[in-house]
Amino acid sequence: MKKFALVGAAGYIAPRHMAAIRDTGNELVVAMDSNDSVGVIDSHFPEAQFFTDFELLDAFVNAERRAGRGVDYTAIATPNFLHAAHMQWALRSGSDAICEKPLVLNPEQLDELQAIEADTGRKIYTILQLRLHPAIVALRDRVAKMPENEKVDVDLTYITSRGNWYLKSWKGFAEKSGGIATNIGVHFYDMLHFVYGKLQENIVHLNTPTKAAGYLEYERARVRWFLSLDVADVPAEEIAKGKRTFRAVVADGENLEFSDGFTDLHTRVYEDILSGGGFGVEDNRVAIETVSTIRNGPIATAGDLAHPFARVEG
Repeated sequence: MKKFALVGAAGYIAPRHMAAIRDTGNELVVAMDSNDSVGVIDSHFPEAQFFTDFELLDAFVNAERRAGRGVDYTAIATPNFLHAAHMQWALRSGSDAICEKPLVLNPEQLDELQAIEADTGRKIYTILQLRLHPAIVALRDRVAKMPENEKVDVDLTYITSRGNWYLKSWKGFAEKSGGIATNIGVHFYDMLHFVYGKLQENIVHLNTPTKAAGYLEYERARVRWFLSLDVADVPAEEIAKGKRTFRAVVADGENLEFSDGFTDLHTRVYEDILSGGGFGVEDNRVAIETVSTIRNGPIATAGDLAHPFARVEG
């Protein structure tokens, strides 16, 4: 049984980490969040210690380490801009880290994390859960069998409507979340790289606080992508069904269905890490470089390479 700490226990994604720790037969010994709305802990680890002050968490973890009861892993589910600092703390406190996406906001931070891994002898893992989704793995296998130099045409559309609270939270500030492409899109960009190979071109056609779009070219694919938080972008036929979210990946006219199987992927990631696998710092580099370019790059005219929704916006 491994001992876990959890930093960021009050957020949306934290219960998936708690469930993954429980379902892999391990123990959450301590959790921390500046927000004390964490009653969900009782459904998983009611005996876990809890702190709202990071200094008290630090003191507890160090006391446990000195007593020979050190934490083996620290799960990190805090706001994006805090990930790097919390991973550094976890490693220097003697544990490995399992961090939510995006691992960091900027590519140069990856080099800093690798240096700290070398200094401490500890490891950083990340939640690149789509790499373990059966439908994505099967797609990657099919792409690997394609004739050399052949490329498929892909449209990626992800609309996940959010209320007025979103832009007033940390997620609405690019310096904290990285913006929409980083906050809700980074795992899709990792998936595209995982399936279609090396990124060759990155063109941005739209980049606002609530929507973004562009064109990505990989070794084996040409990808038009569109992300939005605006319910008005959800297709009318989906709205008629009462839906406020629309997700579609269409490769050469074939719809890739991977909506099912999302909820248990965190547990799959934990199983992979605990069995000696896992995705580390370097596995994140292409996706982090991709979102950094989207965030900081120039906006191109939405021409033929643009996603149809982006051309409408333009």
